[in-house]
Amino acid sequence: MTDKRFDVLVVGSGPAGSIAALVLAQGGARVALVDKAAFPRDKACGDLVGPRGVQLLRDLSLDSPDATRVSDMMVVGPTGNRVRLPAPPGRTYPGFGIVERRSSFDATLRHAAIESGAEFFDGRADEPLGDDGRLDGFSLSSKMRIRADVIVGADGATSRVAEVANLVDADRVLWGFAVRTYVDEPTELPHIMFWTPVRGAAFPGYGWVFPAGEGHSNVGLGVGVLADRTAGRRAARDLDAFLEHALRVGVLDHRRPVQPRARPLGAWLKMGVAGTTPARDRVFLVGDAAGLVNPLQGEGIAQAMDSGRAAAVAILGGIELAPDRYRAHLARTQAGYLSTTASIQRSLLHRPRLIAALTRILTAPGVGRTLAGGWSIVWNNLRDGASPSVATGLAATAAGLGHALTARSTDRRWIASHLTDSPQ
Repeated sequence: MTDKRFDVLVVGSGPAGSIAALVLAQGGARVALVDKAAFPRDKACGDLVGPRGVQLLRDLSLDSPDATRVSDMMVVGPTGNRVRLPAPPGRTYPGFGIVERRSSFDATLRHAAIESGAEFFDGRADEPLGDDGRLDGFSLSSKMRIRADVIVGADGATSRVAEVANLVDADRVLWGFAVRTYVDEPTELPHIMFWTPVRGAAFPGYGWVFPAGEGHSNVGLGVGVLADRTAGRRAARDLDAFLEHALRVGVLDHRRPVQPRARPLGAWLKMGVAGTTPARDRVFLVGDAAGLVNPLQGEGIAQAMDSGRAAAVAILGGIELAPDRYRAHLARTQAGYLSTTASIQRSLLHRPRLIAALTRILTAPGVGRTLAGGWSIVWNNLRDGASPSVATGLAATAAGLGHALTARSTDRRWIASHLTDSPQ
C-alpha cells in the first residue's frame, strides 16, 4: 500500500470540497482531493445555486458556461395559489441565481481545483489513520494511504470524517431526505410547492419543480424527519403522487403525461448545523457535512462553497487558530439565521395541521403579494447585504420576530455553544 503525505486532505470533491481545495492550492498548500465517485457523476439535488453562490463564483473567477440564469421564484400553496418572490440585486450579491446539473457543475469545480494544483485521488475514505485519538488521514479503497496535517470533511451529510472525528451529536441532528428526477417539460421559474396529501395535514417538507435546461425540469420532494431516518422512505414513496399534484395545480402541463426521464435519485440532508460541530483541532467540516443546508427551502450549494472557502482561508492563516477563525465565520454569516430557522423547522414538523394552515394563509393572494418582497429575503437568507427597501425592513421585522420566538430553543442554545462564545 502506497503512502503519501500532504498539508491538507480534502475528502469529497463536491462544491464545498472543490472550492476548499482550490483556495488552499492557490494559497500554496499541498492538497490531496479525494472522492469515491467517478466523474462526471450525478447528485440528488435541485441544481439551483442562489445569488450568494453566484457572487462567490465571480469572486473566484470561476465560469460555469452551461448554467442557465434564473431570477424570481414561485411559491405554490396547497390549493395552487401562487406567490412570486422577487429577486432584486443586493449590495453584495446579484439579482439572480443559476441552474446547472450537478454532473456538469461539480465536474467544473473539481477541474478548477486540480488546475490550481490539488492532486486528485479516486477512492473511498475507509480506515482512519492516526495515533492518540488524532485523525492523521485515511486508507483509501484504492489501496492508497493519505496522511495530512489537516483534514477537511466535504463528504456529505453522512460524513465519514465527521463520524471518525466524533463531531456529530446524532440526537440533535435535523435530518431530511430528498429525492429527485427529471421530466421532459420546460419550466421558466423555480417553483417551491407546499402540499397537503391528507386533507388539512401538510406534507412534512416541500416539493420543487426547477428549470433544468434543454426543455426539461428537475422535480423533487424533500421530507423532514428530525432524528428518525427511517421516515426518509416517504419522499421516494410519495414522489409519483407529488407529480400528480403538480399536474393538478398546473405547475406541470396536465395536457400530456409526465414521464420521468431519469431514475429517481435520493440523498440525505443535514440541516441548520444543529448537532454538528464544524471544526475541532485539525479537522474541519464544510458543506453538507457541517449541516449547512437552509431548513426552510433546502438550499445548500451556496453555503457549501462559502464554507469551503472560509475553511481554506482559516487554514492558510495558521492552523493553531484556524478552527476558531472558521467557527467565527460561520457564527457571523450563518448562526443567527440557522438557529432561528432550524428551531422553527423542528417545531413545525410536529404540527402538520399548523403547517397546512400557515401555507394556505401565506399563499393567499392578498397576503402573498404584500409579503412577497420580505418573504424572498428571509426565505433565501439574503438580509445581510440586501439593499435598503420596504422589503428589507419587512425582512428585518420577520427576523426579529423569529429570534424572539426561538430565543429559548434548544437548537439556538446548541448552535450558540458550538459556534460562538456567548449565546445569540
